[in-house]
Amino acid sequence: MAEFYRKKKKICQMCAGKSVDYKDVMIINKYINEKGKILPRRMTGACAKHQRHIAEQIKYARFMALVPYVK
Repeated sequence: MAEFYRKKKKICQMCAGKSVDYKDVMIINKYINEKGKILPRRMTGACAKHQRHIAEQIKYARFMALVPYVK
């Protein structure tokens, strides 16, 4: 018989209690690829609400010149 395994549901890190702030460049860099683009939800594991928040914080960090627009 074939055994079926359930995939563990990814839990959004921000829903679990972590937060992303534009001043925390080390955390922001986790959500940016090597070219400077924002990573999609399927790669970050964030829910839709928090993915929008991450994108907003990255864009603000770019505006404040903490993170470059293009690497």
